[in-house]
Amino acid sequence: MTEQSQGPALDNLLTESRTFPPSDEFAAAANAGPDLYAAAEADREAFWAKQAERLHWDSKWDQVLDWSDAPFAKWFVGGKLNVAYNCVDRHVESGHGEQIAIHWEGEPGDTRTITYANLLAEVSKTANALTELGLQAGDRVAIYMPMIPEAIFSMLACARLGLTHSVVFGGFSAEALRSRIEDASAKLVITTDGQYRRGKPAALKPAVDEAVAQTPTIEHVLVVKRTDTEVAWTEGRDIWWSDLVDKQSDQHTPEAFDSEHPLYILYTSGTTGKPKGILHTSGGYLTQASYTHFNVFDLKPDTDVYWCTADIGWVTGHSYIVYGPLSNRVTQVVYEGTPNTPHEGRHWEIVQKYGVSIYYTAPTLIRTFMKWGKDIPAKYDLSSLRVLGSVGEPINPEAWIWYRENIGANRTPIVDTWWQTETGAIMISPLPGVTSTKPGSAQRALPGVSAKVVDDQGKEVPHGGGGYLVLDKPWPSMLRGIWGDNDRYRDTYWSRFADQGFYFAGDGAKYDNDGDIWLLGRVDDVMNVSGHRISTTEVESALVSHPTVAEAAVVGATDPTTGQGIVAFVILRGDAVDGGADAVKALRDHVAKEIGPIAKPRQVMVVPELPKTRSGKIMRRLLRDVAENRSIGDVTTLADSSVMDMISQGLNKGGSED
Repeated sequence: MTEQSQGPALDNLLTESRTFPPSDEFAAAANAGPDLYAAAEADREAFWAKQAERLHWDSKWDQVLDWSDAPFAKWFVGGKLNVAYNCVDRHVESGHGEQIAIHWEGEPGDTRTITYANLLAEVSKTANALTELGLQAGDRVAIYMPMIPEAIFSMLACARLGLTHSVVFGGFSAEALRSRIEDASAKLVITTDGQYRRGKPAALKPAVDEAVAQTPTIEHVLVVKRTDTEVAWTEGRDIWWSDLVDKQSDQHTPEAFDSEHPLYILYTSGTTGKPKGILHTSGGYLTQASYTHFNVFDLKPDTDVYWCTADIGWVTGHSYIVYGPLSNRVTQVVYEGTPNTPHEGRHWEIVQKYGVSIYYTAPTLIRTFMKWGKDIPAKYDLSSLRVLGSVGEPINPEAWIWYRENIGANRTPIVDTWWQTETGAIMISPLPGVTSTKPGSAQRALPGVSAKVVDDQGKEVPHGGGGYLVLDKPWPSMLRGIWGDNDRYRDTYWSRFADQGFYFAGDGAKYDNDGDIWLLGRVDDVMNVSGHRISTTEVESALVSHPTVAEAAVVGATDPTTGQGIVAFVILRGDAVDGGADAVKALRDHVAKEIGPIAKPRQVMVVPELPKTRSGKIMRRLLRDVAENRSIGDVTTLADSSVMDMISQGLNKGGSED
């Protein structure tokens, strides 16, 4: 890894990138200043204790951190709190019951306005309903729902009762749901009759019926009526939300739970084998989710309107829609649908409607907006925006600049955040009132977090060097293990640098000459071309730097001569219509010029779309299947499975090596 070539294109970005300091006005009013770094460096545990004190604790802790059984951490040992109380009740009790917590926007155009007083009533009713079903603290609940308010009520009700929830993304298959229910031994599934996708109702409950037919631990299925889709019904097991929850009292007294009480399990897929159930507990997780949300996004709870575009089925939805924001008394937008329903300006229409001031989304969606054209956001008033965020994968500099210019009006700070399901909260990010941001760089670990780029032996590389990204000190929101499999937890995350005690994130990274961190993608996304190790991220960035390209995905395919050949799939910008041989040759030549002849793609294929999950992640394994002429793998998690047919049919039309 340390010998991996990054090429002139990326090296130039690392050394010559433009920087964008915060305005004096923004810096003067920012929640976080340089003193935050100094405080964390002076006394790390005291720093985290101070962040924990932002929450309400029924019983204070005796010890900030117990790392004696590494890699199993305990934070705020002996402390007790209720996560839902911190997200809801305390805001009502402090006189903010009439503040709007959620502006909910349904895909068909229906809306709901939910104040903190409303939220408290609904969460209490849901908690009472779950109690009536016989659930007790420590039981597991599967939540398989679209982005509707009842999904948030359900998560908070579980937290209120000490139930451990397992949210399963509503786009996953019945088999994916079944395996997660089985692994967690869940007793209840909460779901809906259906969901809206691109303007049409789609059934959801049939997948639940199929899954629970093979999971005997399930006692009940609680169903929200969302689309009025007719569904099969199993008497005694299935219950309508309206029949059970609506009749409940809106009064409920929460119970305090130990700081290390399991809050949720969230499953993340491995390259092989069954999904890993990432376990997060209560006190440390909420401390870091709350602290990072408040400081990274510079939240002003009395005036800001915040919008994170993620789905609650992913960790971003857990940490930056539910727990972090609500603990900070946010007013936020929650949107049910897709960004181009009923038109490609839907997001900007929502920003304009609610006066959104903080907007947090994924690079893949930013590149989609680029593809659709800058004239679309230009039609809307986006002047309310004051902080922009990026999450999910490294953002290429071209997309970063487009985001700043066309969404942020060349004035809005961009926080490019790196973190994982396993880390629970943001780990590396600019602070918008402190950092002179660089397009494409997450920059440095947040105060209280420690990250390094190391070589194969675990030694930190010098500035300008590349290697493996590791976390060398425990952090409050870290995973507490893999549900039911401690050995797999050790092997997956701690074995590579066991001697040093480092958590290995699985990502490659590089320091620039200032010591700022640039993420290079997963270390398994490195191609070996004639003995040269070339990052897929590097080639993708070179392609997207061409004025005709909106988005690119690169994979390595087996090649009898070079070991691997580079196969690129590109989407052209809206104003670029020529996808013929000349255009393909121009792109291949452009990569050769930007990086070097060794990185010239063997094939470039112009495609109308890339295979993405509904959360926006590009499914590169499917592109590898196409490039290797293999049978296409499971496509059930794709937003549009027909994309793969178009790509497969057109592969041989792409430009090939000279």
